[in-house]
Amino acid sequence: MASGVNVDDAVVEEFNKLKMGHSLKYTIFKLSDDYNTIVVDQSQVTGTYDDFIKALPENDCRYGVYDFDYEQDGGKRNKIVFVVWAPDSAKIKHKMLYASSKDNIKKKLVGIGSEVQATDASEIDYNTVLEKVSRGA
Repeated sequence: MASGVNVDDAVVEEFNKLKMGHSLKYTIFKLSDDYNTIVVDQSQVTGTYDDFIKALPENDCRYGVYDFDYEQDGGKRNKIVFVVWAPDSAKIKHKMLYASSKDNIKKKLVGIGSEVQATDASEIDYNTVLEKVSRGA
């Protein structure tokens, strides 16, 4: 079910900075105050996975993209991870809007390596995500 929510051009620009130039470590997107557009919430040039997780609000939804580095079979690997953060404590309307708008943003963000949908911290724990991305490598 598509929501009719638009994706701001700045969202794609920030994603491309992360994907192409690796000039960003992560970026977080949100719905605008009028719920009509997905916009950039924040982007960080450096930061750990823990920093990324801490940047997600405790009681509201967000989309996030993280440049995930890991080692597998003795070699360094990298995947772009798309996170749909919809905590149980978020308002029902927000969770529904984020769920129904996910396809809109994913169509614009070409090159996502893995997707994680999370409703609590255990679902975006580093080791949980590492297991998911390394399975698809």
